[in-house]
Amino acid sequence: MQEAFVGNWTQESHLSAEILDSLRDLNHRFLDLTAARAMDRVAGYVAPLSATQRAAAAGCPYALFDLRFQDDGYWCSRLQTPGSWRVEDEFAADDETVNFVRLALFYAWHVASIAGLKAQLLLGMNGGTAAVFRRITVNQLPALVATEAVHLSARWNGCTAYWSALTAAASSADAAALRRVQLYGLQLAAAARLSNP
Repeated sequence: MQEAFVGNWTQESHLSAEILDSLRDLNHRFLDLTAARAMDRVAGYVAPLSATQRAAAAGCPYALFDLRFQDDGYWCSRLQTPGSWRVEDEFAADDETVNFVRLALFYAWHVASIAGLKAQLLLGMNGGTAAVFRRITVNQLPALVATEAVHLSARWNGCTAYWSALTAAASSADAAALRRVQLYGLQLAAAARLSNP
């Protein structure tokens, strides 16, 4: 069912199946991580879901995770001055979080590099953030992982209506209801783009 679902998003959005398949996999990993680590308030919605239900919820055509991608000032400063990248002595993240952030940053770099404006909708990146991601090389990504893991959160983690509706639809196995909630997420992404051009 997920392959057909992603294929349907691909036809409607003109995004490649590979970009959406990878995003779905990242979303699923993030939901699993959130449920296991109780990362933020969204964990209360995600933890009761089964693995199958989390996989269904993960099929969104946008990221369910965030690494401050909407914060142009932060990322422009962070990526334009690579000499200032330091790993904090006190920072400690578990291996699963670090591994997820490594994949998420690589995905963000890849999408920003090849898909331009689509990074803004898929990841919630502002244009300036996408531009600085395009200018760095893949060799610069590993230095970001340890320090950026602390910023990992659920996208729209303050929007309890969204997360409640998404997890309820995923647990009900009602494909039409799940699709409606996923479309609501597209509206949230578009609204964020309109408020941050």
